Amino acid sequence: MSRRSIQSGKGKAGELHQTSSGPRDALTTNHGVRISDNQNSLRAGSVGPTLLEDFVLREKIFHFDHERIPERIVHARGSAAHGYFECTDAIPGLSRASLFSEKGKRTPVFTRFSTVAGGAGSVDTPRDVRGFAVKFYTDEGNWDLVGNNIPVFFIQDAIKFPDLIHSVKMEADRGFPQAASAHDTFWDFISLMPETMHTMIWAMSDRAIPRSYRMMEGFGVHTFRLVNAKGKSTFVKFHWKPKLGLQSLVWDESAKLQGADNDFHRRDLWEAIDSGNFPEWNFGIQVISEKLAEELPYNVLDPTKIVPEEIAPVRIIGRMVLDRNPDNHFAENEQAAFLPSNVVPGIDFTNDPLLQGRLFSYLDTQKSRLGTTNFHQIPINAPKCPFANMQRDGMMQTFVPKGRANYEPNTLDEAGEAAGPRASKEGFRTFESNTELGNSPTDKLRVRDETFGDHFSQPRMFWHSQTENEQAHIASALVFELSKVGTEHIRKRTLSVIRNIDHDLAKRVADGLGLKVPAATPPFREPVDLGSSDSLSIQKNWQTTIRGRTVAILFAEGSDKDAIDELTSSIEGKGGSVYLVAPKVGPLKVKGGMLQADGQLAGSPSPLFDAVAMVLMPDQVEKLMKDSAARGWVSDAYSHLKAIGYCPGSKALLEDCGIVFDDGIVPNEKWAKAAARRYWDRESNLRDLA
Repeated sequence: MSRRSIQSGKGKAGELHQTSSGPRDALTTNHGVRISDNQNSLRAGSVGPTLLEDFVLREKIFHFDHERIPERIVHARGSAAHGYFECTDAIPGLSRASLFSEKGKRTPVFTRFSTVAGGAGSVDTPRDVRGFAVKFYTDEGNWDLVGNNIPVFFIQDAIKFPDLIHSVKMEADRGFPQAASAHDTFWDFISLMPETMHTMIWAMSDRAIPRSYRMMEGFGVHTFRLVNAKGKSTFVKFHWKPKLGLQSLVWDESAKLQGADNDFHRRDLWEAIDSGNFPEWNFGIQVISEKLAEELPYNVLDPTKIVPEEIAPVRIIGRMVLDRNPDNHFAENEQAAFLPSNVVPGIDFTNDPLLQGRLFSYLDTQKSRLGTTNFHQIPINAPKCPFANMQRDGMMQTFVPKGRANYEPNTLDEAGEAAGPRASKEGFRTFESNTELGNSPTDKLRVRDETFGDHFSQPRMFWHSQTENEQAHIASALVFELSKVGTEHIRKRTLSVIRNIDHDLAKRVADGLGLKVPAATPPFREPVDLGSSDSLSIQKNWQTTIRGRTVAILFAEGSDKDAIDELTSSIEGKGGSVYLVAPKVGPLKVKGGMLQADGQLAGSPSPLFDAVAMVLMPDQVEKLMKDSAARGWVSDAYSHLKAIGYCPGSKALLEDCGIVFDDGIVPNEKWAKAAARRYWDRESNLRDLA
């Protein structure tokens, strides 16, 4: 297709439409029907529900859902665990859902965490959004809350999801890079889609390189509805907040972990549960009235927007504890099928156009992955409450239905036969109104509402909510990602879009790339100042605790066992766990007895741990000064801003490695307290951040 045959225009919300000037270059369905709009789904009103008659959307999603077998197309690499949800604050006034009806009521759950872009054989710690999906086995049926660790998404309309994923996956001709967004096609796509900027800046922050699944927030992303027994509805957003607090890696640490342990997050989750340190999250809701929704300067049905917690506080109504590892990775983790369409009475959908597309897509995907419409009979997917319907047969049917009743209505009971189940007055009822936020339900439109057109105010709010150190990480991440983009005009266009977020951010990135700051791309809507929100910063919410963290103690033959035991006791007394590292696994003869290391020095690099300490004699230190693994162990811990404990003998190793002593480099007797945090002020002396 020649470049001159493409014409560009803007839609009602400022989205880019590229159209062809002739029939030869026209975009068509698989059956040759020319497509007039490839940016918007067909819906009833500009913010109405997506219509099933949209064959363009259904064909595009249908094909996308079946592009891979049997691995998941996205979220392929995942880790999961069983547990329970406990209601801590009943909300019958807001929702009739039984799991929220009574304080103390427990509901079994199965939770799966995942990366997005990489395949099942990729690594755990790349820069990426993380999936956070929870299956609640309620006594009214299964509810699947299928979200991410970032509260917004790249796109506003499901019709663009195949394009987004195609752009971020490995490039189609060369098959690389795997599990990475630092390449041309991704940045080409998002620099043409301003709506992606909010999620982009979250993905360039430390949120995209979490320390552990146990220290990661989760979000339902979309605006849903809660409906009470009287049929009254209110908008709601769902939040998971980790009891251990937010914690992230630094980029160099993340990269080194990809070499040290491909399964770092999977192993961390498994071992925490296996040792009885059960991960726990608080479950909260943001309740958003219609009045508040109408007053906001953006549309709450837009999945690229958040409602700051300062405007709609998060009310904690429950907690989730994961207390059992899967018995079989394939049978449970791989065969788990999560569907956003799985809701229970009291929880309902809104007209969020991305959510509307997901309601179709996920069910279709499970047929492709699991090979049968009977995937709900697989134990991990089966509800734990009674279930019955008239659906029979199908591939891999495991039930043996009896009798003739596979339809209704029927009167077979009059002949003494089982007549089968019937609809219930207590069953799920869809919230009836379709006039939310001024929507007209009488029109069928392929448009995007104008209130979805502000793409920069919230990314700007996120940027201004970060600490100076976090801002440096974002700018540096952008420099790294765009430095991998080989096409110059894409780098420049991305900078012109970023200018609408913040001029200083664009300049820092441009300086890092050796480019001049281009003029800003004219926004569809001028950004407004939304202030800042401390809840968006990891460092402002960092919990100074060692609980749930893993720290390492380096020792060798001849080390003082009493000193090691004292350090171990001080850490375990604060809820942390200790991993012993030595040049040899052992058992080794030490002062006071024998000691077995948990890991060998070269195979246990310091990126695996949250803090490190050394208990060494001078002659051991002299040997370790010549050992590159030991020098790297210390230097990486320092570079990754971790606390380092030392004894008089090991101090010489720090000095020999050029370590500059600060508040995080402490004698061993102060190490347990120092290990509860990272030392962000150190970073400016270590690396050139943008």
